[in-house]
Amino acid sequence: QVQVVESGGGLVQPGGSLRLSCVASGSIFSINDMDWYRQAPGKQRELVAAITSGGSTNYADSVKGRFTISRDNAKNTVYLQMNSLKPEDTAVYYCNALIRGFDLGPAYHYWGQGTQVTVSS
Repeated sequence: QVQVVESGGGLVQPGGSLRLSCVASGSIFSINDMDWYRQAPGKQRELVAAITSGGSTNYADSVKGRFTISRDNAKNTVYLQMNSLKPEDTAVYYCNALIRGFDLGPAYHYWGQGTQVTVSS
C-alpha cells in the first residue's frame, strides 16, 4: 500500500513565498517521475512542474522563473518552492508520483489529497 501526502499550503500575500512538500510512503520499490499539479475553482487540473528520478525538470510557462521543483530520493520526497506568488496561483496543489511496488509489476500513478494555496492581500 502506498500513500502520498502533501503539506505546506496556506494563505500568503502577493509577492510572498511558500514551500510545498510531498512524501510518498509504503511498499515502494522505486519512484520515477514526481509532479505537482494544481486546480483552481472552475478550471481543469494543470501540470505545474515535474521532475524525473534523475533530476530533470519541466515547468509550466506560467511559473517559470518563480517556482522550483526538487526532490530528495532518499526521503521519497518532492518539494515545490514558490516565490513571487500571484493571486492567479491560488489553487489546490496536488502531488503525483509514478511508483513501482516491491512486486516489480508496472508503475502506477498515485495522487495526494491536495493542499490549498491562497494568494491574497
